Amino acid sequence: MVALPIDTAKFTGIICAVAPTPRVANRETGQLRVDRDTGQTVYQVGLCLMAGTSADVVTVSVPGEPLGVQNGIPVQVRDLTATPWENEGRHGIAFRATEIKPLTAPAGSSGPARKGAGE
Repeated sequence: MVALPIDTAKFTGIICAVAPTPRVANRETGQLRVDRDTGQTVYQVGLCLMAGTSADVVTVSVPGEPLGVQNGIPVQVRDLTATPWENEGRHGIAFRATEIKPLTAPAGSSGPARKGAGE
């Protein structure tokens, strides 16, 4: 199946609705899912995607733990894709991103950057 890119700039807001948790590959053994390309543990994050007067919560997979991402905070999502899937009569859409991080920079890091940009 082809991964379809999603233009996140079209959303009026993206908020973490469910905190990151590692994805389980095998429920019997508890083995965690690992990203084929990076070797990192895959996490899933529930994101509320808002556009105009509508909002949907989707589960997005991302390689590596999205540090600083917590319930209720606005986030930035890089390279969001949707991939339709079908397996044994079941079907759906899998969402994936290369990175999910808090929208705002940590306190103190934006002050000097703004000062330098204005000089």
